[in-house]
Amino acid sequence: MPYLSPPTPTRTEVESLLSVTRAHPRDHLVIALALGTGLRLGEIVGLNVGDVYLPDGTPRTRVRLRAEIAKGGRVGDVFLPDALLPKLRRFRRYKANRRESLEPDAPLLCSQSRWRISKRRVQVAFRGWQVAAGFDRLYPFHGLRHSAITAVYRASHDLFLAQRFARHASPLTTTIYTHPGDEELRAAVRGMRV
Repeated sequence: MPYLSPPTPTRTEVESLLSVTRAHPRDHLVIALALGTGLRLGEIVGLNVGDVYLPDGTPRTRVRLRAEIAKGGRVGDVFLPDALLPKLRRFRRYKANRRESLEPDAPLLCSQSRWRISKRRVQVAFRGWQVAAGFDRLYPFHGLRHSAITAVYRASHDLFLAQRFARHASPLTTTIYTHPGDEELRAAVRGMRV
């Protein structure tokens, strides 16, 4: 049904997912990037080191999406939440310890063989982390993007701000994030008298 809000993990599920991945810097960063920026999977795996870090290794607070990785080739800026900055510093140390390239044009996220990680590998890992976190319902990776956009809308109640955050061409696309999600429905139903 097109009028229902998209499937998004609950806050508890998100916290559980971040907790279970904490000892795995790459996968933890992938999930945190999706939740904190609303980036699409292809945009996340397409990031290069120079997109996210300044030449001195300091994490950027504003990332410019290159046309070749952005949906529809639409270049755009993505602001990083402050909570992502320590995760990025930790991840850079992890890359250095693994002797992965820190050159500006090197992939940010690498597979075990030190090549750019594939979207499929991230999807498989995401499924595994949901199982490890004890989810009773598994979500597609895109559900993290929905969570991020919904969080921005709920914090601001500003459709146009959420549209800009999501980088949607039309505000109509963003309106699906204004519908109540599973958490709101559950909270309303729990208090019902029967």
